[in-house]
Amino acid sequence: MKWYKINETFYSIQGEGHHTGMPAVFIRFAGCNLACSFCDTDHSTYKELTQLDVMNEVKKYPCKNIVLTGGEPTLQLDPEFCYPLKEAGYQLHLETNGTIGIPTLIPFIDWLTVSPKAEGFRIRCGNEIKVVYTGQELHPYQIDTNFHHYYLQPCSGENISETLKAVLDRGNLWKLSVQLHKILEVK
Repeated sequence: MKWYKINETFYSIQGEGHHTGMPAVFIRFAGCNLACSFCDTDHSTYKELTQLDVMNEVKKYPCKNIVLTGGEPTLQLDPEFCYPLKEAGYQLHLETNGTIGIPTLIPFIDWLTVSPKAEGFRIRCGNEIKVVYTGQELHPYQIDTNFHHYYLQPCSGENISETLKAVLDRGNLWKLSVQLHKILEVK
């Protein structure tokens, strides 16, 4: 039996990106291969759960949308975790920093969000790219990428006007993504 390190599972709304406002069950995996100073996840706290444990938890909620997030979920996520969820009719949304390839997961993922924290991200196509904007050059996130939606997000809500200016200065490619859940003060 395989165990997964799960930081938390909760029901709320998607606060960022294309699906802002959508109800979802969030499965937050513990651990990450990056150490971003602005990360809002406590990676030291987690429970070791089986896929069945997680399945029993998500069944408590009246929602078929699941957001697989972290930390970095691709450090643990595998087809054995995803298959039962898909068989039960859940839509799986993966949020990843894009540093780890996911070929075995692609058949299970209904929506792919890549949120690169550095230029060295490997996953260069998906449904959306969501860049936490800290004033960095955006060209590396546009070269050889193929996303349906390009989002800039203020870093921890601290640089909203700078991020808005970056979106407006670049015409039609980038859209603004705010962390609605933080504005509404919900998880």
